[in-house]
Amino acid sequence: MHPKALLDACAEIVRLSLQLDHPADATVSRYFREHRAMGPRERATLAETVYTVLRKKRLFEYLARSGSGARERRLAILGFHGPRDFLKSALTDQEKTWLEQCDDVPPSELLEQHRHNLPDWLVQPLKDQLGDQFWALAESLNQPAPMDLRVNSFTDKRADVRKELAAAGIPSTPTPYSPWGLRVNGKPSLSKLDTFVRGAIEVQDEGSQLLALLLEAHRGEMVVDFCAGAGGKTLAIGASMRSTGRLYAFDTSAHRLDALKPRLARSKLSNVHPAAIAHERDDRVKRLAGKIDRVLVDAPCSGLGTLRRNPDLKWRQTPESVQEMTAKQAAILQSASRLLKSGGRLVYATCSVLPQENEAIAAAFTAANPDFTPLNVQAVLEQLKVEGAVGLCSGAEGGEFLRLWPHRHGTDGFFAAIWTRK
Repeated sequence: MHPKALLDACAEIVRLSLQLDHPADATVSRYFREHRAMGPRERATLAETVYTVLRKKRLFEYLARSGSGARERRLAILGFHGPRDFLKSALTDQEKTWLEQCDDVPPSELLEQHRHNLPDWLVQPLKDQLGDQFWALAESLNQPAPMDLRVNSFTDKRADVRKELAAAGIPSTPTPYSPWGLRVNGKPSLSKLDTFVRGAIEVQDEGSQLLALLLEAHRGEMVVDFCAGAGGKTLAIGASMRSTGRLYAFDTSAHRLDALKPRLARSKLSNVHPAAIAHERDDRVKRLAGKIDRVLVDAPCSGLGTLRRNPDLKWRQTPESVQEMTAKQAAILQSASRLLKSGGRLVYATCSVLPQENEAIAAAFTAANPDFTPLNVQAVLEQLKVEGAVGLCSGAEGGEFLRLWPHRHGTDGFFAAIWTRK
């Protein structure tokens, strides 16, 4: 595609994404469906340009004030993902001069909001938790996330899959915490790779893998993934059960569960039973009350731990939407807890970094349910032989909760708490 045409396309997709009517990935996917003639290189340029603009929106909007032409074009120029010479061949002389002036602005002269690129309401809660490490987090959130893969432990061994990927020209390194994970550079195409087609790997952040590990599901047990979504953690749990027992994948969205079906077929698992439910008090849930060995509640949340992958969330979420989410989280956790039999394990998790969605929900549940005893997450991880377990945990009493941060652990931001029923 000609540089000018590609820049025009970038400007248009930036304009559509900044309307924030839909998740950025959905907007990008729809654009590609409507422009099927684009090749993989053009698609990558457009997608990464959009995500760069969303990550650095406050900075780019500040710099764009000094330019000329359409706002979305100026933003697309600042966030353009590709060789600078290629970009400049699409620019006017005036635009080239303006871009050079923008490049020459020293970071030390920028205001705080143009350095962290976060909404004002989110800054103080993060500073309160992290102190001087706030800026390390802010910097990490402005970078793309790595691609993590989970090896299907039911069918394959990590070392063998790593060799197989290397032979296909995809080098990887074992993830430092998850025993199932491999981290690869860039975003290689996997869909036609035999390793992927036969179900030996799934794309899954290392932090998400650790949530499945914490459930510690065993062979022959009755297990529920209460908010299964597209089933990434469901498949990890099913593999750890060696395809035995019965694993229910519940979700209120039949559409999300449909995305699990092809992944389930590749996984070779036969113990997974997807089921759409109307709400957390559905009759299907009531019939299983007191019968389940282990329940994972990966609750709907603000998703603010995934800003490296979903930077639009910081502009689409508000304090009010987070407050609404916490009421839903508490209700879902309470309903899911009724499934547990005596001695059963309950794991509550989010991909949020906000205490009101995490520690506050866990504390309220513990206070309201004396028949549930909190477990120390650090102790569980150490029993599972996870290296560096102490560095993955937080809590006033030491190691109470899993607390993962992008700048510390290289994962998305995750939280988890564990209880056992007396």
